[in-house]
Amino acid sequence: MASCTTPPSLMLAHPQDLSSSLRFFSHSQRPLSRTLSFCPLVLKSSSKWVRFSFRAEPKSRTSHAVVAALAAEVELAETVDDTADGVDGSAPTDAVATVKPKKGKAALPLKRDRSRSKRFLEIQQLRERKKEYDLKTAISLVKETAKTKFVETVEAHFRLNIDPKYNDQQLRATVNLPKGTGKPVKVAVLTQGEKFDEAKNAGADLVGGEDLIEQIKGGFMEFDKLIASPDMMPKVASLGKILGPRGLMPNPKAGTVTPNIPQAIAEFKQGKVEYRADKTGIVHLPFGKADFTEEDLLVNLLAAVKSVETNKPSGAKGVYWKSAHICSSMGPSIKLNIREMLDYRPPSE
Repeated sequence: MASCTTPPSLMLAHPQDLSSSLRFFSHSQRPLSRTLSFCPLVLKSSSKWVRFSFRAEPKSRTSHAVVAALAAEVELAETVDDTADGVDGSAPTDAVATVKPKKGKAALPLKRDRSRSKRFLEIQQLRERKKEYDLKTAISLVKETAKTKFVETVEAHFRLNIDPKYNDQQLRATVNLPKGTGKPVKVAVLTQGEKFDEAKNAGADLVGGEDLIEQIKGGFMEFDKLIASPDMMPKVASLGKILGPRGLMPNPKAGTVTPNIPQAIAEFKQGKVEYRADKTGIVHLPFGKADFTEEDLLVNLLAAVKSVETNKPSGAKGVYWKSAHICSSMGPSIKLNIREMLDYRPPSE
């Protein structure tokens, strides 16, 4: 007799379902039980499994007939089931694909869906969109749009025709703002020997050697600029993973690795600013505070523009300046007329 079990991954044939396929054995003179002794065997059709047992006696072809009969029974049953499913319209549907949640910038709302504060919507009406302003008018509008309770920083954003993924199109430099940044700068110095006292006398807020390196490794970050003498760089290299993401790693291009430590301290205290182009070729550069006079902001902005123009990468091709905007920290951007900006000369000149 065929055996029947019901595991979820198998479709098993019941003995009564096999009776029609075994009727042709009725003419046999010997009983079926003497002809076959069953052992486990599994047949697989396109979508169902049938399990039964058999073992043929020697010199008997009955086993081959039984296998063929059972396989035909399975195919017939499968055809009937498929036809019934098609008639009833209850065919299984594919599983609905789950939508992965968005992460990072992709999860932020679109610009058109973001809600603006009442204050921002009011000050946004003070300037015309897509209009290009001359420098004096733009600076006047920036001061007018700085309406928060704290003193906002005034920033410049220059979009350049460069691709920083190429070495000859990278831009990283410093600019000395004549009127300062309006923000006190805390300078730390890594040095040793005679230069230790020079750094203290020059006005450094923190001076140290290996002891200061260990403090930084422990999470100490109470400084805005870190200057190092060249002989300390082999030891400073171990701080790359800590200082690099924060933009504080000493670098000769930024003027923070120098043998003349007193001069570097004085420049950063007076308003020296480091800038670089991001991966999209845009330079973000603060050049003052909203409580500066318009004349002071204009002088600082011109110094920033001149520095970006002077340090043009050798690999830059075609039109270098694509767009220029200025804004306060919490205010709308104001587009500048690039030609007027590059050709502008202060009245004193």
